[in-house]
Amino acid sequence: MGEVRYLGELDADEASMRRLVKRLAAKHESVTFCYEAGPTGYGLHRLIKSMDFECTVVAPSLIPRRQGDQVKTNRRDAIGLARLLRAVELTAVWVPDESHEAMRDLVRGRSAAVETQRVHRQHITSFMLKHGRIFPRKKTWSMRYLRWLQEQRFDHPAHQIALQEVIDALRLASERIKRIEAAIEEFLPGWSLEPLVRSLQALRGVDLIVPVTFAAELGYVMRFENPRQLMSYLGLVPSERSAGRHQNPPLNLEKGALSDADMGSRLRAV
Repeated sequence: MGEVRYLGELDADEASMRRLVKRLAAKHESVTFCYEAGPTGYGLHRLIKSMDFECTVVAPSLIPRRQGDQVKTNRRDAIGLARLLRAVELTAVWVPDESHEAMRDLVRGRSAAVETQRVHRQHITSFMLKHGRIFPRKKTWSMRYLRWLQEQRFDHPAHQIALQEVIDALRLASERIKRIEAAIEEFLPGWSLEPLVRSLQALRGVDLIVPVTFAAELGYVMRFENPRQLMSYLGLVPSERSAGRHQNPPLNLEKGALSDADMGSRLRAV
């Protein structure tokens, strides 16, 4: 095996990447690429694959690291990835196709809009309680409740403006949710996981958003070798600390909180 050499940094635009791939391919008989999964998505993976080269996207949390190594630079990371790739010690993540990634973007956009709606509703509720305005009925956020909000009048014009601004923000968030849900329904036919979504809709009480979110976040479920891997991906594996672990059962076994996996919308889908 030859030495690992650092060739420098380059812009992440398509033209620069194509030049780099062609330059490396001209010098070496076999070329394989890898990079850490991150906010740039999977466009680079698709570009390299379209040029008929192997490319691995690696989960940063699964990259082997020496204990106590706190120095992280682009140079060190690149050299470390090259060595681990050569030693076949990297764990690849599942790469969705463009249609799947697009559906997942819609699902996450809706989740963000729902969270924005929740924040605005909480703001309005707190504002009305602070001013002693109590809705005379139990059910809130109905059309009757929204009309009641619009009918409220305050002595100071600043209070009126503050309420109207957050009401308008709430309306925009609600409209955004409706538009995204309409887009999800429009693009569902032809999606590779549409059969799974339709099957889940056959369950009692399951409509559209829950199965679409489940399918979009989990992707190809068969990539998990066992249920434990799936539970770990969802963040449903509890942390554990035990003393006397070589004894059976171990002494002082403590089950802690769920693992710090990026649960987010994955767990909500479950």
